[in-house]
Amino acid sequence: MSNVEQRLEKILDHVKRHNQGEHEFHQAVKEVIETLGPVLRKHPEYAEQKIIERICEPERQIIFRVPWMDDNGEVQINRGFRVGFNSALGPYKGGLRFHPSVYLGIIKFLGFEQTFKNALSGMPIGGAKGGADFDPKGKSDSEVMRFCQSYMTELYRHIGEMTDVPAGDIGVGAREIGYLFGQYKRITNRYESGVLTGKSPQWGGALVRREATGYGAIFFAQEMLRVRGESLEGKTCIVSGSGNVAIYAIEKLQQLGARVVACSDSGGVIYDKRGLDLDSIKRIKEVERKRISEYHQIHPEAEYYAEGVIWNIPCDFAFPCATQNEISEASARKLLENGCIGVSEGANMPVTPKGVKLFLDAGIAYGPGKAANAGGVATSALEMQQNASRDTWSFEYTEDRLQKIMANIHANCFETAAEYDSPGNYVVGANIVGFKRVAEAMLAFGLI
Repeated sequence: MSNVEQRLEKILDHVKRHNQGEHEFHQAVKEVIETLGPVLRKHPEYAEQKIIERICEPERQIIFRVPWMDDNGEVQINRGFRVGFNSALGPYKGGLRFHPSVYLGIIKFLGFEQTFKNALSGMPIGGAKGGADFDPKGKSDSEVMRFCQSYMTELYRHIGEMTDVPAGDIGVGAREIGYLFGQYKRITNRYESGVLTGKSPQWGGALVRREATGYGAIFFAQEMLRVRGESLEGKTCIVSGSGNVAIYAIEKLQQLGARVVACSDSGGVIYDKRGLDLDSIKRIKEVERKRISEYHQIHPEAEYYAEGVIWNIPCDFAFPCATQNEISEASARKLLENGCIGVSEGANMPVTPKGVKLFLDAGIAYGPGKAANAGGVATSALEMQQNASRDTWSFEYTEDRLQKIMANIHANCFETAAEYDSPGNYVVGANIVGFKRVAEAMLAFGLI
């Protein structure tokens, strides 16, 4: 083992010792560190100034109590988080996740990933993430409102359009963003629209922001196929999840001529071999807020698998758009056995390390989340631009900007992977591009 590899091993050991039990964070750090050996050999100044060590330590970690009252008059208590990971390239930027699984390790993994994703986007934003172990599912609008108001009552003192700009993530959609922004406005007595993104276009939001993460994952897949002389037209696709990212990934795939045959939620999988009826899915998930099993009631010819594994369904291209580590080694192997030629991650770190290795060894088109799902935060940055200039852009103009950003991210990852002797390896390309952009800013600022 060379001196560089020994140094990287020591950094990873230090991260594990000082962040015990935070397995998702360990996984995210390991995945990045394993690709940085060639960079340190080419740029010894990064090692001398301990850039990696500094990037692996968040700039600030905030944990707070969120008390609220349910509709029965009973007091409930949740835990809230906001981790500002790195602000070398701009104000902290990253979503809020409301889900029972949320704890510090998940927020840190997401914030770490967000730092590189935001750097890859080419926009002037740093990396952060936040959330709470609150579950909006099954809650009334009034309960969600009271929780969001309590959450923002603490969070407001830590955010601002030049400091930290949260957005949505799992469990935080337009409804939650509205309640959060309303409480921020009420407390601060300022209409600071740039403090949150993912807002309704009726009051400061950007067109395409809702669609951006899903659309972006498809645009990235389109680019990966383009350099291989192929396209998405006529491809059979599966998309895990049925939330915001999944719905708009399905929409863009259908617009590009692909046939999407399956999606899912935490209850099970719907498989419609003729192609999914997106209008039905939108009504079930966005309007009625029901389970995807309802699709089977509308389309009885479709198949529903309670607690099924979507990755067992044969496809040409897979889009994991639900949550972390949803594609295991066994699922990755099943996808490959069924002829899958590509995977583009709409979620953050949805493939386990062993699954990633299988995809890379097989040489399929594999787009890691920090590149493939950067469209959401890129369009959030476009929303910030519009807020700062008191301007609004058309859907077509904003989508064109998004598509160009995703094409540029792909080109940078593709070219950098080739430069570092890993042609076609978007994991290497994405990690190195994102890391170098953050590292150069940190070197320029001195010891921060």
